[in-house]
Amino acid sequence: MSTALPPRPRQASQSQAQICIVASNYNQEFTDALVENATNELKEIVPHAKITVARVPGAFEIPVASAALLAQPNKPTVLITLGLIIRGKTQHGDLVAESVTNSLQALACETKIPVIHEVLLVDDEKQAYARCIGSQLNRGREAARSAHTMLELFSDLGLHQGNKKKSTRSYPSNA
Repeated sequence: MSTALPPRPRQASQSQAQICIVASNYNQEFTDALVENATNELKEIVPHAKITVARVPGAFEIPVASAALLAQPNKPTVLITLGLIIRGKTQHGDLVAESVTNSLQALACETKIPVIHEVLLVDDEKQAYARCIGSQLNRGREAARSAHTMLELFSDLGLHQGNKKKSTRSYPSNA
């Protein structure tokens, strides 16, 4: 797990992106902080984006709400998912986290629309505070920066919906 927030992009995106945040209400103190941090960061690094927020009851509902949004004719350019699961004494939290992770990955691959996954599984409120409210390892800001990176990549590759431009940029393999 990373221990520091990745650096802010040097240049703000000029994208007219539609960014949708799907966030759970459960553990609201922490999820509200994730939404606020992600939204504030997006306003700085993707200032021309239209940002919408859809709230769902808990983490388990995030994939179905995300699928419904990505099935709309006016799809978001990128989807950010935010939630918090605090492990308890049973395996329920782990099962929910695994289900959400697998569903979101499948959804991203099926739709070819970036889905930024910041549905966090933590051991306790101290970890939740550090990742959701704290300034050093804030996953809301990290989600926004990941969304920016994917917007720029998909734009460079000519992959945004309605974008017929073919990329002339080449990407060397790491092999």
